[in-house]
Amino acid sequence: MTEMVVFDMAGTTVNEDNVVYKTLQKAINQKGYHVSLDTVLELGAGKEKLQAIKDVLKQLNSDIQESKAIEIFNIFKTMLEQAYKELQVKTFDGTLELFRYLKKKNIKVVLNTGYDRKTACSLLDQLNWTLDKEYDLLVTADDVERGRPYPDMILLAMKKMGIELSSSVIKIGDSAIDIEEGKAAGCRLSLGVTTGAQTKEQLQTADPSDIIHSLTEIKKML
Repeated sequence: MTEMVVFDMAGTTVNEDNVVYKTLQKAINQKGYHVSLDTVLELGAGKEKLQAIKDVLKQLNSDIQESKAIEIFNIFKTMLEQAYKELQVKTFDGTLELFRYLKKKNIKVVLNTGYDRKTACSLLDQLNWTLDKEYDLLVTADDVERGRPYPDMILLAMKKMGIELSSSVIKIGDSAIDIEEGKAAGCRLSLGVTTGAQTKEQLQTADPSDIIHSLTEIKKML
């Protein structure tokens, strides 16, 4: 029996045209690097964003200094705040209908993300999504000591929702690290979706339970 579905945000439930990773790319390159968007998506998708910056710099064979990564991270946060002011954030077709379907079946709808809470809430505000209406819980990178691929966000959600067995949880996201997170938590299903940051081929590297092309496909897996 499924008691909870944990959804990633950007690229999975929130359609923001990869603006986060485009902004991350700009912030890194503003400091004199030359990194492609594909590299940022490959190395940074789904991760806490400071960690994503560190991983990209490492790939560039940069002499990683904590202060340099933090400097880029602060530039990124300022640029992203402005980008969100100019962006029309949308959800993917069928997402809200799926949320309502799950809630009618008493299945908890949880959002989790590699964003900090301020960024995540700004997205939810633009979508007019509210706690206890569209979703039951938001867990962000701020809420745990270890981000993805560690299972801490899912385990925290289970604790808050009163769910004891991870085998009653489904995790879905648009990056390989989302899948790794779900598997680390022992979720019944750890699904990849092709609507966001990574391709089907990139998602397959994490050995998901399945790869879907629309969230509405979850219904047949319950």
